[in-house]
Amino acid sequence: MLRKIGIIVAVLLVLLIGVIATRPAGFTVTRSKTIAAPPEAVYAQISDFHRWRHWSPWEERDPAMKREFSGATAGEGAVYSWVGNKDVGEGRMTITDARPSDQVVIRLEFREPFAVTNTTGFVLTPSGQGGTNVTWSMSGENNFMMKGMSLFMNMDRMVGNDFDTGLAKLDSLSTGRKNVLDPVRAGLLAD
Repeated sequence: MLRKIGIIVAVLLVLLIGVIATRPAGFTVTRSKTIAAPPEAVYAQISDFHRWRHWSPWEERDPAMKREFSGATAGEGAVYSWVGNKDVGEGRMTITDARPSDQVVIRLEFREPFAVTNTTGFVLTPSGQGGTNVTWSMSGENNFMMKGMSLFMNMDRMVGNDFDTGLAKLDSLSTGRKNVLDPVRAGLLAD
């Protein structure tokens, strides 16, 4: 009887490993929003990590998060490191390419809750009447562990919802509209 149970467990384990191995090797999460502000106004918010605390969806998850800025003040070479609670983890972002009013590319390195490096970025496209279409994306490779986790969690939904929240705050901040989601405009945080 134990032998049959052992064989069944082994077969199920092999099947699970096979299913995990067939999961996609990479992922991309993308969200877009048209903001009624010129590309240079949006770019100023994205290319300066000091400004992210006003619109990033992760900043409010840990008000006690420790932040460190290094490298360039803004644009290519700017570095932002953080250590926070379990909701934000620990990591570092480095702007690797920045083209004013056009795009910002960031190397995103997580250290906690697990080590992984992804590429994230923003593409700014002029939209009618002085607005800007902002596309925020993140892509990376799925190692075996991440492939296994993808069976139980939807990266597009998880990160995509955060991107939607961040883009809404970025819209509010860039256009100067007061929004309860925007603590700066609501008077809760000083610039």
